[in-house]
Amino acid sequence: MSGIEASAQQVVDSLSDGVVLADAAGAVTAVNLVAARWLGVDAAGAVGRPLAEVLGLQDHDGKDWCSVNCPYDGLPTRTAVPEQAWILPDGTEVLVVARIHRPALSEPVSHVAVSLRSGRGRARLDRERSDLVATVAHELRSPLTGVKGFVQALLNRWDQLSDDQKKLMLTTVSADSDRLSRLIAELLDVARIDTGRLQLYPRPSDAAVLVRRVVESVAAGTSRPVELTVAEGLPEITVDPDKFTQVITNLVENAVRHGEGTVRVAVTHDGAGVRVRVEDEGEGISPELRRRVFTKFWTGGGRGSGLGLYLVNGLVRAHGGTVAIGDAAGGGARIDVELPATVD
Repeated sequence: MSGIEASAQQVVDSLSDGVVLADAAGAVTAVNLVAARWLGVDAAGAVGRPLAEVLGLQDHDGKDWCSVNCPYDGLPTRTAVPEQAWILPDGTEVLVVARIHRPALSEPVSHVAVSLRSGRGRARLDRERSDLVATVAHELRSPLTGVKGFVQALLNRWDQLSDDQKKLMLTTVSADSDRLSRLIAELLDVARIDTGRLQLYPRPSDAAVLVRRVVESVAAGTSRPVELTVAEGLPEITVDPDKFTQVITNLVENAVRHGEGTVRVAVTHDGAGVRVRVEDEGEGISPELRRRVFTKFWTGGGRGSGLGLYLVNGLVRAHGGTVAIGDAAGGGARIDVELPATVD
């Protein structure tokens, strides 16, 4: 092996994915260590053997990769084989993709590069999708059951119900409908954050006014005391008012739902920016769990979709701010949202 070939082998051996290279005649020219281990072959001994022989991959019907994909045949414009799931000799699933190289469209294939990647990433993605489906189904079921039950009662017993009973049922239906709308909005925002397509419509805003509206709204729907403190002379912040309101609503409702005692909200100065602090008097969040709080589906053993704090983190960062978790003075959890002031 020449110095150049040895250097090239070191490069492919350093990759985390498996790599198999073959020449114009379909003979293997290189196999990195990962591919050799997965395929159960000797890397050096595989060189010169037919690609179909070294690439011991089969689908669920027992067909091999080369006979299914025919990398040396087909249209001259063909440049790749898309990612597919294949089975290794030991029964493990891997994801396989290939590049087909030609000097020109009028010339035959010069070499083929096959890449093998562990299927664990796709398995994790499948689990996340299953978790999402289960979460959505669970969260939608409760308000939908309430809406259906009250509407059915109104239809069946309209003449037997008093005006106060009808008003109570319709109020409950309206509240459950709002809950459904918020959940759908959360799911859409999660998808937009994950795909980098979140759209913001920022403008200079008064943080104190927006936070006060949230606190008054949440306090009206709970028996728990919710206190608000606002510092004087706060600068404006440039935020999307709807998304900022969503962030504060999630934090305050989360403190009411999972904490204990009084929920305290404070809007103060943070250097040249603004800090919104939400505290409760519950058990708090242990330091080893604080990194997990902002991941999808984290509920801390409680109820809920597990998307609220994930959204908080994503929306705040999209505004150029930060979120931090600490211990409240009363022993509960403290969450700080810090956002830069509007620049003239």
